[in-house]
Amino acid sequence: MQFRRQRRVDVGSHRPQPAVQGTGLGDSDYRDRRFGDCVTPIAPRLSIMALPGLPSIASGDNLAILIAAACERAALPLADGDIVVVAQKIVSKAEGRAIPLGEVTPSQAAQDLAIRVEKDPRLVELILSESTAVIRAVPGVLIVEHRLGFILANAGIDASNIDHGKDEMALLLPVDPDASARLLRADLSAQVGAAVAVLIIDSIGRAWRLGTVGTAIGASGLPTLLDLRGKPDMFGRPLQTSELGFADEIAAAASLAMGQADEATPVTIVRGLAYGGDDPAAALLRDRDRDLFR
Repeated sequence: MQFRRQRRVDVGSHRPQPAVQGTGLGDSDYRDRRFGDCVTPIAPRLSIMALPGLPSIASGDNLAILIAAACERAALPLADGDIVVVAQKIVSKAEGRAIPLGEVTPSQAAQDLAIRVEKDPRLVELILSESTAVIRAVPGVLIVEHRLGFILANAGIDASNIDHGKDEMALLLPVDPDASARLLRADLSAQVGAAVAVLIIDSIGRAWRLGTVGTAIGASGLPTLLDLRGKPDMFGRPLQTSELGFADEIAAAASLAMGQADEATPVTIVRGLAYGGDDPAAALLRDRDRDLFR
């Protein structure tokens, strides 16, 4: 796989970034394998393009209009089957999910927990308000079960890449990321005249490995989980346990082109995958009775 990024000075230009392209098989070896209503995501060429030229997002902004305009300026028209991957942060900003910490009054429970985890009690109050359970709490770390079902640090609340202005701000996750993805997909498809899919992603840590990874928290227009159990492997043996986190794999790949710091490219376009189906990101959550780690 070859990976190249534009320097930040090029972010505002109207030229698309070079694609991330990868292939596990030569074009002549490509086989289109269908599993039920889905096609396995084997592609002779996969392109992941960061979209340049998006302005800073504020509450009330119409993301579909802004993304469509950025595509037009970049001479990067969207096509049927494209997957538009959007950073959670700009969705939360557009939906007005930025909260001034100065307006937060911590409860006694938040104050007590803040001492334990060594965090701002106002931030802890927001975390608790977005959570259904505290999973782990040690100095510097607060892992919770989010009201949406995600297990993650700080309920996904972040303070990076937002304009703090006169007061320190905290940015919460969208109220319903799957609903946000459905709305953005409908509006964007109407804007560009193409049937696209939409993923909303966030960087989430993993219990047994270091580092955060791009993870799907909202989806519309594509399958999020591919159940391959019972399908034959290359030797004809039926697969026993194979379930592919299709949306999460796309999210992780798109996150490479999107960046995590000052790149200012919160939207990427994934092109070249064959897929069918339409599932929410919530379908990726493991049922509590199958959770072996809590």
